[in-house]
Order: sequence, then structure tokens, then C-alpha cells
Amino acid sequence: MKHIFPISLLLLAAAVGFTACDGHAATAPEKKEVCISDSMAKMVTIDSVSESRISDELKLSGEVSFNENKVVKIFPVSSGQVISVNASLGDYVHAGQTLALIKSADIAGNYADLSSAGNDIAIAKREMDNAEHLFQNGIGSEKEFIVAKQGYQKALANASKIRSQIAINGSGRTSANGTYVVTAPKSGYVVEKNVNPGQFIRNDNGQNLFTVGDTKDVWIWANVYESDIAKVREGYTALVTTLAYPDSSFVGRVDKVNQVLDPQTKVMKIRIVLPNNSGRLKPEMFANIVIQNTEGARANVIPASALVSEDGKTFVVVYHGKCNLQIREVEVLKTAGKIVYLKSGLMAGERVISNQALLFYRQLQEAQEMK
Repeated sequence: MKHIFPISLLLLAAAVGFTACDGHAATAPEKKEVCISDSMAKMVTIDSVSESRISDELKLSGEVSFNENKVVKIFPVSSGQVISVNASLGDYVHAGQTLALIKSADIAGNYADLSSAGNDIAIAKREMDNAEHLFQNGIGSEKEFIVAKQGYQKALANASKIRSQIAINGSGRTSANGTYVVTAPKSGYVVEKNVNPGQFIRNDNGQNLFTVGDTKDVWIWANVYESDIAKVREGYTALVTTLAYPDSSFVGRVDKVNQVLDPQTKVMKIRIVLPNNSGRLKPEMFANIVIQNTEGARANVIPASALVSEDGKTFVVVYHGKCNLQIREVEVLKTAGKIVYLKSGLMAGERVISNQALLFYRQLQEAQEMK
């Protein structure tokens, strides 16, 4: 006789068989927890979200120039021939130091005229004294005395005029033989030299002989296109790099903004003042400039290294505690160098992992998939 068991009893027996093997019940998988270990904590950087004004950077190109307010251009005071030149381009000179010697016929003529004027004064003085003696003794007329006196005064005036000309040329730098000594009016570097031994200098030559300046401050002239004019104002900070020192950044300030555009290139010139105590910046160097505008709106800021990008989205790892980490999506407003401005996703004061962020992002993802 066959026995027929209900199907429900068979299914129940099968379920019991599967749940018990060797007398042990099956256990649920453990929940994985992501924590920052003590050893890993030494390599992790945690930064706080801060609020800051949005920096609007403008990249420009320009050229280093000497500060024209701290340089002196030295011009010849008369024509002549250059006998010697005692300074070269780039030399440091002290105030009063001899730069060049010039032999000048004009200066020699001034001293000759002064000597002649001295003789004229002596003759006119004798004539005036004689006329006065004759007039006082009733022999000569008053008119003759007045004429002699005027001649003496003219001789004095002529001599005074010649002495003034010699003084303008520098009485201590000229001599009766016509030698003119060109000296440095101030201490500094010779940043320009336009004279050589044997060169003849004419009266109509308007070129300077030397330019001596203090290069502790330099100017940088940069070009701003019309579309970027609104992004530059006086007082803005400028970061400058050069081809000579690509790893060094020099900090300056926008000192002047021209109000007229160049009619040919349609660019506006701006002037940046830059400290140059080290002397590394030389006139005529090419410069790359980044103008920083911090007058915009405010936004939350975090290091760019805290961002993790995946599938067209941007995430950060928020730090609440060593074992309390959270993945959060953020929206980037703008990137400026090593920092990013956020449009949404974080609040000021929250903390994010800015170093090893990708490592913890992957671990948190795996932990979520195992749930």
C-alpha cells in the first residue's frame, strides 16, 4: 500500500535540510565598517570647509621694466669727444663715481670767456675809477662817469653769466682745459649705456649717455584686452612668474591702469609694481601675470584634492569621526589653482578628507554594496 505525503510537508523538510548542515545554522554576512586606522591617520589630511570671496583670475603677459621713478638718465651737457668710459652695463656705481670723461671745446671756451671777462672787469673798473676821480675834481663830466660805471656793471654781469654756465655744467666736474667728468648722480645699477670711447657727441644729440637706477622695485607692463578690462582695477594683487624662474612666484600690485587703448592693438596697458630685493628680476624679461580679483560673491571653499570624479559627477568624503565617514555629492562652481569654490553639497565648518580621498571613497562604496 502506497502512502501519499502532502507537498507542503515535503517542502518543509527540504527547507529544514538546507538550513541545517552538520548541526550548524547558516549565519548572515557581517556588515563592513570603514575606519581610519592609527597608521593611516598619519597619512590622511582633513580640511574644514570655509567660506571665502570668489577669486576671479585673469591671465596676462607682460614685460619687466625698471621703475622710472627710481632711475636717473644722464645726458651730456655739451658737445665733445668721449675720452674714456669707466662703467659698463650692469655695474653697480656709487653716487659721485666717474662714469666717463669728455673733452669739450665748448667747456674750454667757457673758461676762456671767463678769463677774458675777468680782464674786462679790471679794465672797466680802472676806467670807472678814473672817471669818478675826474668828476669829483671838476675835470670830467658826470655823464662820462655814469657811462664808465655802466660799462663796469656790464662787465660784472657778463662774468656772472659765464660763471653760471660753468656751474650748470658742474664746476667741480669741468676744468679749464675742457675736460668734462660725467659722474653718477645716485647709487645704483647702470641699466642703460649709450656711449663708447672715441664717440663724438653733438649738440643736437638728444640721447642719454647712461641710466642709473635702483632695481629694488621694478615695473611690469601688461596688456589687457578690451573684453577683460572690467576684471582689472588698481590695488588688485598680481602673481608674476618668469621664464628664468618658472618655479618662483613674485607677488606685486596693480599700480596704474591706463584709460586709453592702443589704437593699433586694441589693448589697455596696466602697470604692476613688484619688490625686487633679490635682484632676480631684470628689465626686458618676459613675464606671465595672474591678476587676482577677490571682490566677487562668497562661496564655500575646499582643496581641489578632496574631489573625486566618477560618471560625470563629483563627490567628497565627509569626515564625522574615525569610523563615521560619508560619501556626498557636491557641485563645483569654479576651480582656482589648488582650491575649488562649491555651489552646493557642503556647509561651512564641515570637514572633508583632502588627502587619500579616493582610497576611502572606494572602501565606502564597497561597504555600501555589501549591505
